[in-house]
Amino acid sequence: MPEYQNIFTRVQVHGPAYPGVPLGRGVFVREGKPGFFYWAGKFGDAQIGPIYLGWLGLASILCGFIAIEIIGLNMWASVNWDPVQFVRQLPWLALEPPSAEYGLSIPPLNEGGWWLMAGFFLTVSIMLWWLRMYRRARALGMGTHTAWAFAAAIWLYLVLGFIRPVAMGSWAEAVPFGIFPHLDWTAAFSLRYGNLFYNPFHMLSIAFLYGSTLLFAMHGATILAVSRLGGEREIEQITDRGTASERAALFWRWTMGFNATMESIHRWAWWFAVLCPLTGGIGILLTGTAVENWYLWSVKHGVAPSYPQIFPGVVNPATMTGGAQ
Repeated sequence: MPEYQNIFTRVQVHGPAYPGVPLGRGVFVREGKPGFFYWAGKFGDAQIGPIYLGWLGLASILCGFIAIEIIGLNMWASVNWDPVQFVRQLPWLALEPPSAEYGLSIPPLNEGGWWLMAGFFLTVSIMLWWLRMYRRARALGMGTHTAWAFAAAIWLYLVLGFIRPVAMGSWAEAVPFGIFPHLDWTAAFSLRYGNLFYNPFHMLSIAFLYGSTLLFAMHGATILAVSRLGGEREIEQITDRGTASERAALFWRWTMGFNATMESIHRWAWWFAVLCPLTGGIGILLTGTAVENWYLWSVKHGVAPSYPQIFPGVVNPATMTGGAQ
């Protein structure tokens, strides 16, 4: 019998609200009375709460709030505190890093100082949240896979906003805060260094990005396909291979001659997802510090063909005397 599939949970079954395993000694307790929300159950577990923040969670939220306030108020000030223009132009508004003339020094607030301050509080917020994730996993007796996956994304963030600018000797090399300004920076960055598509680590990053989405889709589709046979109870299928696990394995062996197991597919997906920002960060870090032009690098190493020059070469304005700072 054909069934209509959608992204929502079709059957919601739950027992009494569960507050979680007992906590060890500490100042904080889980906050909020647990309850059930129907629409939350459409996307995941219908139980809401309780939540545990602790000192790390509170400090992370406070630092994140300060960073967002600094960014938001600077953007609002750039449109003369007009709320209508702030909403209309928000995707184009930016908080820019200091200009190249300041190097790695601390500039006046209105000339990049606010960017430095926002970046500091945002980085502290992210690092505290990572530490909170790590400690919560250890407190629950879990593995720390989620924390280290998050650390891969933090690596890319730090490369873009801190490690590479320090290596280049200027905060001006960092990414501005803003939606379209961020995208504009990415496009200009690629053009300035001879097209990032020729960067082998960028190639790897994109391969892992597409690979992780493919693995995610394949795994999700497989579990949905055998959910009528108990496939969504993956832990049980790992420890005691049942009908769902056997049929899923058989399907992929018939389809492509090979199958992952109910346990190994998660390792494949984790590694592909983690290697995406790791390799991307390496590619960004090498750009400008070790390689000035990725296209010329690719031609030299036989990765790309050498095209005849039709237009005159473009001079990098940052290297010109009296050029843009």
